[in-house]
Amino acid sequence: MSGPAATAELIEDRGEAAAGEDFFRSRPFLDAEEVTHTLRITSGEVELVAPLIVRKIGDGPERDAVSPYGYPGIANSLAAAPFDPTEVDFSATDLVTVFVRHTLAEPPLAGASERNVVQIADPALPTKSRGSDRNQINKNLRRGYEVRLLSGPDTTAADRAGFLAAYEQTMRRTSAASRYFFTTTYFDRILSSAQTWLALALSPDGEVAAASIAARSDGYLHYYLSGSTDSHLRDSPMKNVLASLGELSIELGLPLNLGGGIVRGDRLEEFKRGFANREQVWHTSEIVCDEAAYARLSAGRAAGAFFPAYRA
Repeated sequence: MSGPAATAELIEDRGEAAAGEDFFRSRPFLDAEEVTHTLRITSGEVELVAPLIVRKIGDGPERDAVSPYGYPGIANSLAAAPFDPTEVDFSATDLVTVFVRHTLAEPPLAGASERNVVQIADPALPTKSRGSDRNQINKNLRRGYEVRLLSGPDTTAADRAGFLAAYEQTMRRTSAASRYFFTTTYFDRILSSAQTWLALALSPDGEVAAASIAARSDGYLHYYLSGSTDSHLRDSPMKNVLASLGELSIELGLPLNLGGGIVRGDRLEEFKRGFANREQVWHTSEIVCDEAAYARLSAGRAAGAFFPAYRA
């Protein structure tokens, strides 16, 4: 990097310095994720800011930080080329490591890792859908299924409870980690954002059979959190939800980010690929701020590729 040396600081402000209109840096999302700080990296007139959750490491005095869930990214001001994090002085942050989840744009930090491949339904390209998916969607419609699409702030407590029931049943079926079991307060907060929608697939008897939260951020409509109830799983009502979100993305003129699978090529990715017409790589950055502390805390850990190794 040319010019003045880059420095980093940690600001205790609940991510307010990084907040913006896009959902993944909006006040409702940052509050729901309990963001505690903003990371600011500066070099001359160039500035990068990112929301972070700062955490204690075990019972010791050390701390590290992680981006909130999703695609929060880093707000980039005047940077003509990516910052090289190895040339940034992180000593003032007093952090051991920082894990950054980027947006779907080109990362503003050099050396970012290819974390996953996400499936995109882009209205600017020819549409794609499997015949089997179209048949199931139409079959559900004939049976009496319907999809209600609501603006997040217009949802009722009953709407959100129906979503939560479907979501939690899905998390239990997939043996999801405790991190993915969100509270009612979490969903109340994110659905207060005007950049969110709740799609509810209702069964013929009026019960919520599948549901998804969609969010607009950084030039995409994101299929964010979703679930299907155990009792209606065989009818695949989530396909009707995705069809509805595809229509919303066309209306908004935004690509629909369907996300990826747990691992490349798994059944979840294959399901999403049926609605996508292109793929995109999603990046993260794994930054070691204190090499000595990282080596000490990670000693003896068989972490593989997990970062940070001491949390493996």
